[in-house]
Amino acid sequence: MAHGGEKHQKKAKVTSTETTRQETEESNDTIALKDNTPAEHAEHVANPEKVHASFSDFPHIHPLIVHFPIMLLMIAAAMQFVNVLFQKKELNWAVTIMILVGFITAYASSNWSHPHTSGLSAHAKLVLEQHDKYADYTIYLAGLGLLAQLLSVLVFRGKRWSIAVAAVILISAGYAVSMAGHYGAQLVHIEGVGPQGKYLEQHH
Repeated sequence: MAHGGEKHQKKAKVTSTETTRQETEESNDTIALKDNTPAEHAEHVANPEKVHASFSDFPHIHPLIVHFPIMLLMIAAAMQFVNVLFQKKELNWAVTIMILVGFITAYASSNWSHPHTSGLSAHAKLVLEQHDKYADYTIYLAGLGLLAQLLSVLVFRGKRWSIAVAAVILISAGYAVSMAGHYGAQLVHIEGVGPQGKYLEQHH
């Protein structure tokens, strides 16, 4: 639907010896598509048939991990909210597993795989501060939600009020992770931080 119902045109295969500019027109606007230079992605230039990138091809592993807590925490919050009505033991356990994995991956993406930046503009630094603030909120709320969820399952045996308490905390964690994701997307797609390693410190 984003293309107005039009299909993507198949592009001719590009060899490593061909030069680097193609143009396409859509809605009377011309968009220039530029291939990556050999310095940016030498392996892809040497092997243009390669489509699936390896972990080492990415400038940083952070975006490969951070989508897990975004997905898991928000779905867990929605499921727990529904479970306030149904009080299903199976749903309670499913939420517990999801929040556990969500908390671990949120902590990992913020502490073990958080990229370091350099050369940011003043505005980009402000956006990064908001991103990091909500990422911290996500970890704290996810940890608190995990504790409340474990108490609900193991101690209070799925009583409605315990499910409701966990649901409120998890909804707060879902909001925090959605805001962290919003500012993260703003950093990437508006401020240009991250694509092809731009503004990221590289440590080998």
